[in-house]
Amino acid sequence: MEIVHVYTKDREEFGRQCLLWDRPTELLADILPDQNLASNFIQRNHKDQAVQAGRQVSEHQVNTERFESDSHGVNHVEGGWPKDINPLDMEQTIRFRKKAEKDESYLNSIQQLGSVTEYCSRQNNAVDIYQEPFDGWEEVEESPEPPSAKTINVFRDPNEVRRTVTGLSWHPDGGRKLAAAYSCLDFQKTSRDMSLDSYIWDVENPNRPELILKPASPLVCLDYNPKDPHTLVGVYWDTRRGSQPVELSSVEHSHRDPVYKIIWLQSKTGTDAFSASTDGQVLWWDARRLSEPTERLVLDPTREGNLNRALGAISLEFEATMPTKFMVGTEQGLVVSCNRKAKTPTEKIVCTYDGHHGPVYALQRNPFFPKNFLTVGDWTARIWSEDIKESSIMCTKYQMSYLTDACWSPVRPSVFFTLKMDGMLEVWDILFKQSDPMLSLKVCDRALYSLRVQDNGRLVACGSQQGETTLLEICSELSTLQKNDKSLLAAMFERETKREKILEARQREIRLKERSRSEQSREEEIGREDGEDDPDQLITRAESDFYSQVEAELKRRERREEEALREKDVCEEKEVNDEEEAGRNETSS
Repeated sequence: MEIVHVYTKDREEFGRQCLLWDRPTELLADILPDQNLASNFIQRNHKDQAVQAGRQVSEHQVNTERFESDSHGVNHVEGGWPKDINPLDMEQTIRFRKKAEKDESYLNSIQQLGSVTEYCSRQNNAVDIYQEPFDGWEEVEESPEPPSAKTINVFRDPNEVRRTVTGLSWHPDGGRKLAAAYSCLDFQKTSRDMSLDSYIWDVENPNRPELILKPASPLVCLDYNPKDPHTLVGVYWDTRRGSQPVELSSVEHSHRDPVYKIIWLQSKTGTDAFSASTDGQVLWWDARRLSEPTERLVLDPTREGNLNRALGAISLEFEATMPTKFMVGTEQGLVVSCNRKAKTPTEKIVCTYDGHHGPVYALQRNPFFPKNFLTVGDWTARIWSEDIKESSIMCTKYQMSYLTDACWSPVRPSVFFTLKMDGMLEVWDILFKQSDPMLSLKVCDRALYSLRVQDNGRLVACGSQQGETTLLEICSELSTLQKNDKSLLAAMFERETKREKILEARQREIRLKERSRSEQSREEEIGREDGEDDPDQLITRAESDFYSQVEAELKRRERREEEALREKDVCEEKEVNDEEEAGRNETSS
């Protein structure tokens, strides 16, 4: 806003008008210095003093009034019809259209608008506004900028008792909103006055949440429906209906422990989801009917369906391009690969991957290479191949702080993000460097627990233990697909997979040899134990061992004597040759 001040004054207050004209220079007076007056003055000591010609100004700070925005939704319906016309009745609308088309005013307005529309159409035909002016020009490679990230916004838990941000989910339409789940999972630290609310934030307004979600119990995770951006699942919400959940699952048919991960499935109805919990169960749900799950799987490694021996699930992975496969990360450090369409419950658990010393907090397939997946547990992040069960094909070095979450970049296939307990966000590019991250950023002083990257790969949301959700913008180098990224990473994954297969085969051979040796030694021990009862056999074996050692020693001595005689003959022959050569030299002289 431009501020203008206008001052007014009467003409007579300005005084006499100044009249200017051109004239030549004219000397009016010439006063020469009088030397006699110089004796009346005493010259002072010279002194330098700085003089500021500019006006002195001072700086003041003013806090402007904060602008608060509020978002409101409006449901639009088809309008413009008269009150006596039902827009849902096809016959009434057709009859009304025919009547309106016969009206003279309608025909006149169509004729007037036709000329305007024709003029605009001709403009569009004359100038192609979608033409690429620099199409075909060679791109000039710019010098790469150093990896960087900057904080855009920080969304804080508005309650007095701050809770951990345990789950994040981006709005599927452009990522303008961010849903955050808040809960306290520390043992015996939940107080009665702790709020149960979770929030949906507008990324441009950190002052107040756009919508408050009010679950019946603390919410650990939530997820936006990719087909219907108005619905979320953690419990089932429809944001058009307000803060209260639309439907809840019954307690007797739900999980017994907190639900650590829930994901929407790729289905025709767009209402199917499945959840995982530390009670050892994976449950499938239909959001239209949450009274009981549609399917159930017990993560029993013995494949007997015993819930007492089940592995606690803490992470979950589903890829839409593989609709029958899913993976579960457990508290015991195992990754369980499952097949939903197996005929029997025992065949649903396909195989396991063992490589972590603690819970697998993060599990995600590479969006460009689904056969390779990323896991985070203990102090390392590992990249696996489905074909290798024994070990990972790539692994980061052990960090000083525990890793809590990780995810791939949706734009660059070689870039992934990790969170640590010391508040650090690390960005890795395995094509550039495998031993160290490309970017390490201190987000906050508290532990970071949840991580989610926007679909365009530019914005990253990190949830902390103190209830703060930090929104970061990643530089273009790490969020733009580079040339040959896919081909180079495919070659790297193939090379590392072949290397691990060779090492796995070698380890298998070593184990088979060790097993055969152990079986052979066991058989010998059994034979010795069987022969110890007969003293004659022991005496016979001792005599044979004694005579065999004596014969070996005699042969060794004979061999030494023969070598000594051979050396002696060689020395004598050499002496004779030397004497003969000396005699020839004397004769010739």
